[in-house]
Amino acid sequence: MTTTTAVHPSLGDRRLKDLSDADFEALYDCDRFTATVLGSKFRYIIKHMCTHLMTNAFSVILRDWYDFAATLSGPPQLGYPMAAISDSLVIFAGPMSEAIRNSVDEFGPENLGPGDILISNDPYRTGTHPNDILFARPVFHEGQLVAFLNIQPHMMDVGGTVPAGFSAGKANVYENGLTIPPTLLYRGDKPIKGTFSLLFDNARFGEVMLPDMLSIAADLRLGERLLLEAIERYGLNAYLGALRYATDVSAESMREAILAAPDGVYEGEDLIDCDAVDASEEYLVKAKVTIRGARVEVDLSGSSRQARTCVNCGWLDSKTAVATALKFLIDPKSHFTSGVFRHVDLVLPPGAVCNALPPDGAIMLYWETASAVVIAVFRALSKALGENAIAGDFASAMVHNGNGLRDNGQPWATMAVCGGELGPWGGTRHGDAENSLAISLANSIAPAVESTETDTPVVMIRKEYRTDTSGAGFHRGGSATVKDTLWLTAGDHYPNVIHVKRAPGFGVNGGGTGASGGVWLWPAEEGRPPDFLWVDPDAALANATPVAGVMNAETHELDPGGTYFHYGRQDVWRVQPGACLRYQNNSGGGWGDPLDRPAEKVLADVRNEYTSHALARDVYGVIVVGDPDVDPEAMHVDEAATEALRQELRAAR
Repeated sequence: MTTTTAVHPSLGDRRLKDLSDADFEALYDCDRFTATVLGSKFRYIIKHMCTHLMTNAFSVILRDWYDFAATLSGPPQLGYPMAAISDSLVIFAGPMSEAIRNSVDEFGPENLGPGDILISNDPYRTGTHPNDILFARPVFHEGQLVAFLNIQPHMMDVGGTVPAGFSAGKANVYENGLTIPPTLLYRGDKPIKGTFSLLFDNARFGEVMLPDMLSIAADLRLGERLLLEAIERYGLNAYLGALRYATDVSAESMREAILAAPDGVYEGEDLIDCDAVDASEEYLVKAKVTIRGARVEVDLSGSSRQARTCVNCGWLDSKTAVATALKFLIDPKSHFTSGVFRHVDLVLPPGAVCNALPPDGAIMLYWETASAVVIAVFRALSKALGENAIAGDFASAMVHNGNGLRDNGQPWATMAVCGGELGPWGGTRHGDAENSLAISLANSIAPAVESTETDTPVVMIRKEYRTDTSGAGFHRGGSATVKDTLWLTAGDHYPNVIHVKRAPGFGVNGGGTGASGGVWLWPAEEGRPPDFLWVDPDAALANATPVAGVMNAETHELDPGGTYFHYGRQDVWRVQPGACLRYQNNSGGGWGDPLDRPAEKVLADVRNEYTSHALARDVYGVIVVGDPDVDPEAMHVDEAATEALRQELRAAR
């Protein structure tokens, strides 16, 4: 491995901020202030495009989930530098740097003209999964190709065996849905009828997809107008220099972060429970992280073979997961551009669960395996980084997918709103973890309950944090969320739960591990919801059907030493009106010794029902007096008893 690498050959060992004004202008064809202004302008353009799409999207997945990304990439002669990304899903934006290169090189940049829009959705070319179609618009200035503005949104459906696509059970790319190689959707701002027909002849929800696609085309035109205005104002050379500068800044920031990290070889791993065939085979993601000087190599070659159904991810997803993990751990302050990858080497075995190959290495639930890559890197560097280590998060969206017909015969489909999609992160040295965020590879919006109930025949009965699930620590992990949904019509449901056998929310620096989650189903009782929902929801777990998770075989309560229930033992879970589903996601790990947590914070946790009196006593060594349900304000800490208990617990170690 190379131990030193300059951000730019002409810099030598100098940093960008050390360049004289003359040297800077010679390198980037503009002054430092202009380069900085243009870098901000690039991000503004991307943000403007995204805001416009969010306020005009028809589909729930775009409008309420922010399930898309936008980027700005430079022209081929500069190597397609990705200078700005949206603040949405980095798991979309990361692969888009290579997705543009792969798509444009294959199609031929000479075959593109003003007003064109190029699309592609092949996971092996563009990353993620087939529902995420890349829309790329070339930008020309005075006849010269100078940029690509890109939006990659999740589209409601692209065919395949499962409506809306979200299922772990598809065995190959043919079952997964329509694969689109680099293909023109617009030529000179005129729609190409054949391409639209190809899409809608294979999709179930074209009436929603069409207005979304028209909005995306308008957003790309908006971005083009704003970018050309900037080029006209500052000049083409300054613009091209600013593209290079934006990526160089990110590269330098990562390089310095790697230099500051301790040299060494570190290993970590995480497990995917199984695929949808059966529970006989677990899938290991293993990361060997080698830091030498200014470079880091992440070797995933110890990982398992590709899964038999579509729980795999592709090489671009793994590449993005590695970069994202490093950004969290060592370089959280600079912007994410293609420069982030410049000092990171990745070793990927072909045909692995983290680098699947077609046709049998189908990719749909790619974020689950990509999240395992993140957790594996977190684990690998957890001891090396000391207090800067980050505890594991819930690492699994446990996405729910359902579809059916309303009473009037109208089809409905729901995705990623009725499962465990939002959950807790792990503690850090900066404080307690959040309880309800998207996975670390995403930055999605929490859909409103009212919106979900408007678009889907469902009633959200319960959505609350679960007591005693967070990993204990000086800074505790986030608590799991339990969500109960009552279904008003018959429907087919796909619980995509592949990461609950072992809790991914590991603790660091003495912190505790979070709890694993699960899924349960209560069938309808004579066409009405079960009575337990209105009385004591936990008392009736024994009457529920375990769908997924490790549970006591009789009580159906979550139990790490219990029986594993495989989500895929039914291809589809069919329910009648009045049935209820419960999702409880994994929880986050803690940071630091729980016996060092200030007693007043433990008191607040008990008052807010994150922590029970028993856990406060047994794990934190804090004696809390009072009842949060009866008189929360009167609750207090018995300080003398707490001090004595903490001394006893420390001595017992």
